[in-house]
Amino acid sequence: MWRGDSMMYDLSIKLDNRPGALADMGEALGKAEISVEGGGAFVVNGQGVAHFLFEDGNAAKSALEDAGIEVLDCRQVLVQRLAQEQPGQLGRITRLMAEANVNIEVMYSDHDNQLILVVDDAVAGAKICEEWSAAQSPRP
Repeated sequence: MWRGDSMMYDLSIKLDNRPGALADMGEALGKAEISVEGGGAFVVNGQGVAHFLFEDGNAAKSALEDAGIEVLDCRQVLVQRLAQEQPGQLGRITRLMAEANVNIEVMYSDHDNQLILVVDDAVAGAKICEEWSAAQSPRP
């Protein structure tokens, strides 16, 4: 949803909990010339679950489904840069989200060390990100 310049998408992907499942996913995306911009894969209660970030969510979804890989969801994300050298940034921005009653459902980082958030209220979350970025920008 909010990135300041373009939209990015999180795909929630169901993976088999077996050797090679992640390789199958990566090869399907590579064959379609689709780059993964961030994310991660986990096993929860014996089931493989992945969340990965893409510039073109629909193209990634199609490539995976064509390879027989189940895509559970494709959602716009919030992309926010934090000042990594300042302790407490994560706590502050997530507290602002909580105070605005925005639930963070998925969080990870991209290859540029930006925070990726999948939230239940993208409009309210984007407003917080915009205000955060404005407050962090150096003033003349």
